[in-house]
Amino acid sequence: MADLMRNRSLPFFLGIALLQAVTLHVSPAKAAENSRPNVLFIAIDDLNDWVGCLQGHPQVRTPNIDRLAARGTLFTNAHCQAPLCNPSRTSLLTGLRPSTTGIYGLAPWIRDVAAWEDVVSLPRYFAAHGYRTLATGKIWHGGYPRPPHREEEFHEWGPGASVGARPEHKLIPPTPGGNHPLMDWGTFPHEDEEKGDWQVASWAVNRLASPPEEPFFLGVGFFLPHVPCYATPRWFELYPENRLLLPTIMPSDRADTPDFSWYLHWDLPEPRLSWLRKSGTWHSLVRSYLACISFVDSQVGRVLDALDESGLAENTIVVLWSDHGYHLGEKEISGKNTLWERSTHVPLIFAGPSIPPGVLCKEPVELLDIYPTLIDLCRLPQKAGLEGHSLLPQLKDSATSRAWPAITTHNPGNHSVRTLRWRYIRYADGSEELYDMQSDPGEWHNLASSPEYAATKAELARFLPAESAAPAPGSRHRVLVNQAGQWLWEGKPIDGAQGIQP
Repeated sequence: MADLMRNRSLPFFLGIALLQAVTLHVSPAKAAENSRPNVLFIAIDDLNDWVGCLQGHPQVRTPNIDRLAARGTLFTNAHCQAPLCNPSRTSLLTGLRPSTTGIYGLAPWIRDVAAWEDVVSLPRYFAAHGYRTLATGKIWHGGYPRPPHREEEFHEWGPGASVGARPEHKLIPPTPGGNHPLMDWGTFPHEDEEKGDWQVASWAVNRLASPPEEPFFLGVGFFLPHVPCYATPRWFELYPENRLLLPTIMPSDRADTPDFSWYLHWDLPEPRLSWLRKSGTWHSLVRSYLACISFVDSQVGRVLDALDESGLAENTIVVLWSDHGYHLGEKEISGKNTLWERSTHVPLIFAGPSIPPGVLCKEPVELLDIYPTLIDLCRLPQKAGLEGHSLLPQLKDSATSRAWPAITTHNPGNHSVRTLRWRYIRYADGSEELYDMQSDPGEWHNLASSPEYAATKAELARFLPAESAAPAPGSRHRVLVNQAGQWLWEGKPIDGAQGIQP
């Protein structure tokens, strides 16, 4: 009887053995794919270092970004590749410098340039290696990518970036530079739920509650604190006007900076400090910017809470970054478009599995480093041609030194080099600036003309890009070029004889 049972069981056990053999043959690759961490990729537009954990402004309240930093590694010396949305995001998402691609202005989108139409972007690379890619809000600049190319960049798209509710009329006086509709700030009666960033966060929250079966790459891009800086009254209450601290300004700060430094933001809608003071709107701009930061921080918190509630946090890499900084009176301007600290310094946080919590890294790093770092953290094959460097060594040991500084470029031939101690700027006309960031964090004393720093400048100059590509075909908006010895800003000659108007 026992022999009969064994004989009858033989086909069953042979079937089990065959199934196990097939499973053992197939499942390691599939298991490895499924074990790969997810990526939550949080982008914030125009956010400088006014974040609690970066101590950029003593009054700012960002509890959710701060708690993310406490969960992982905060890079306190991170810098963008370009102080403008389109070239910065293009660089981060392609892994290539602006001086390589020729993308310097607000247009074109890189895939509209024949030489780069097939470049493998960060989300495309993840999609090619088994990830489900999703995006909402502002990841690429503006409305890029446009149909029919959207699904080539991400499999799924949520709501796009927008400011949401607007007041019936502008809240500030007409501004120089054409009274651009984006140049506005303040508060008016509306609800958080009416804001574009609320809709972006809501879509991400819902998608995290019902995640894809595959490992996912979820991009969540917030619009604020980009102008117009509108926030609901509750966020303004965090910053009472009678106790508001303005940035510290040194009179005649630009007396020792080259005239050419003005060419990088020659004629823009963003008003200069002189107008902000004259119009009485400097306080309201600073207050509005802070209020918008705190509102966006609350939306980051909603997304992080949803990640925790999904049960996926233990296997999800979170990276939070901003595309560039923003001046609020420093260097006598508002806006970006400079090669100084206020415009280049950005938040950069990595958190998730294998990343130690509560760590600060002071090494100079670049947004360009995000692409190769995520490849390493997610155990994907190495990709040739990336111009950044993985931050995995610093994520393992924050004291690990970097062989490379952070380089920021704004139009051909204009670059800054940022190390632990120094910022060196060389403009396209050959003029220079040098700042000791340890003794002069406000960049108030340009040392470039002092002979004693010649060797320092020469050492830093080694890292300048050897060549700067010409602006890509279709380049426009905030583009500075030299044609036949004449400097052109947005296609119009710059008349230096008119003098600099701060």
